[in-house]
Amino acid sequence: MPKETTAIIEQIAHQFENDPTRLMDVARAVHGRLGHLSELSIGLIAKNLGIHRAQVRDMVSFYAFFSRSPQGKNVIRICTAVVERMKGADALVEAFEKELGIFLGETTEDGKVTLEKASCIGLSDQAPSVLINGIALTQLTPEDVPAIVAAIRSGDEFDTLPQARVRKNLRQSGPILLGPYDSGAALRKAIRKTPAEILAELYTSHLRGCGGAGFPTASKWDKCRNSPGKSHYVICNADEGEPGTFKDRVILMENPELVFDGMTIAGFTIGAKEGMIYLRGEYDYLRGDLERALANHRQLGLLGNDICGLEGFDFDIRIQAAAGAYICGEESALIESLEGKRGAPRDRPPFPVERGYKEQPTLVNNVETFVGVSRILENGGEWFSRLGTEQSKGTKLLSISGDCQLPGVYEVEYGITVAKLLQQVGAEDAQAVQIGGPSGHCIGPKDYLRKIAFEDLPTGGSIILFGPDRDILEYMYQFGEFFAEESCGWCVPCRVGTTLLLKELREVLDGHATHTELDALKKLCGTIKTMSQCGLGQTAPNPILSTIDQFPELYEARLQKGDFYPRLNLQEALKAGSACSGREPIQIEVEKHTVNT
Repeated sequence: MPKETTAIIEQIAHQFENDPTRLMDVARAVHGRLGHLSELSIGLIAKNLGIHRAQVRDMVSFYAFFSRSPQGKNVIRICTAVVERMKGADALVEAFEKELGIFLGETTEDGKVTLEKASCIGLSDQAPSVLINGIALTQLTPEDVPAIVAAIRSGDEFDTLPQARVRKNLRQSGPILLGPYDSGAALRKAIRKTPAEILAELYTSHLRGCGGAGFPTASKWDKCRNSPGKSHYVICNADEGEPGTFKDRVILMENPELVFDGMTIAGFTIGAKEGMIYLRGEYDYLRGDLERALANHRQLGLLGNDICGLEGFDFDIRIQAAAGAYICGEESALIESLEGKRGAPRDRPPFPVERGYKEQPTLVNNVETFVGVSRILENGGEWFSRLGTEQSKGTKLLSISGDCQLPGVYEVEYGITVAKLLQQVGAEDAQAVQIGGPSGHCIGPKDYLRKIAFEDLPTGGSIILFGPDRDILEYMYQFGEFFAEESCGWCVPCRVGTTLLLKELREVLDGHATHTELDALKKLCGTIKTMSQCGLGQTAPNPILSTIDQFPELYEARLQKGDFYPRLNLQEALKAGSACSGREPIQIEVEKHTVNT
């Protein structure tokens, strides 16, 4: 077995030219062949790539999709994100556990199945959902479980089951992002311009990054183009890990050519020859179609050497599959991951446009932004700038999920009110709306006339709706669990702070707190936001702070009166001891005092 393992790993490492920056690819390939990454495998990978085994172990331990111990031949990952739990994921977990005879995190005795939970897998519009060996099964019920398990055990192709169909769920397309497109149309127009003229079109359009931060696209490209370096790189961030977000999935299924052309235009503009799509591990089922679309693009002369017949214009794109880490949606963490490292955010400055991938100037935009670039070069910056508001030009793709009649993807013009959006999706009675996913803000009916726009309610695309009967604060707690689990652990305010947030919020929700504890919770939120290194920690307190602001009455209803509430319930703490000893504790009356803190 060691000889066979050695041969397999040598072959895989050779396939990736023994390049240590391709460690992620090597580890994924070895994991796929051997089922896990043992100490032997880690040592052999390190030897073949010429790096220390500690570096391999460090990387492997960081990502959710890598296992150091043997797994079942089939790995079932049940999505337990907030929307999925709203739609019945907890009952689905119980059904799988009962049918398989194991609990989450365990493997069946015959070694056929491992059962795991996953954060968000980009299918909140079709919840509850699971991934089985990377294949998505959607809109499941507990009644579906026996047939799925039977198919796995018998060796049948479960990807032929009716549930193994990912729907696009494109509810409303618009003029920019999801309309029909002739492959290469934008690119052919772009190469008739100079890089300076392309930048001028982007400046005219006022396109802003669509991932949430909203940085002006033209300024970012301009800075990268003028940064000195031996090489320049273009990266498409297709790691939309924010719970409740799935718009990029629809773009990549519907119009990947728009993304390819946008990246190639970027390569032409900044002088890059290599582009990479960082595809989230949960979207691995899209990879085959994307590779075929890339091959077709090359065949049409839209990628490769002398693109569109322009001598010397060489640019190509490769797909880098990720391995399950929310933090890698942050651009510097993404670059670390691309280089074969754990996805820890870098200190900034320098910014990626100055020193990014392999220490060279690197342009990182998300899927939706590259689509916008293609449309602008196809139709002109003036055309784009006529849509939207004064500070938010164009349209926005929204991923709508939760308590509504019509979940899915909607292309809307910037400036649409929340009230109008709720009417379109069939959720006029919404008690609350989570704008921008867990890292965004929760608003109530008093703010439904506000607008989706950078200057009012910015969002990367996730909109989660809570109906009138939902316990909103319990879902805010679940958001907190997500952040605590996804923290990379690099900085203390985030690593420790997110855990403390859960502890303190739980005390409030269980009725074991007063205004004193609530004030302390708000101070803790402020400390975490101020002191955390990256966006994860800086936004982790948002669900708590925004609901305290929007729904103070929900917190008030759970608080005890006075300034002090004992954290230790002595009677409850003594119950187990009393049961063991058969004796009851002595009752002592103590005069009550108010303790000022």
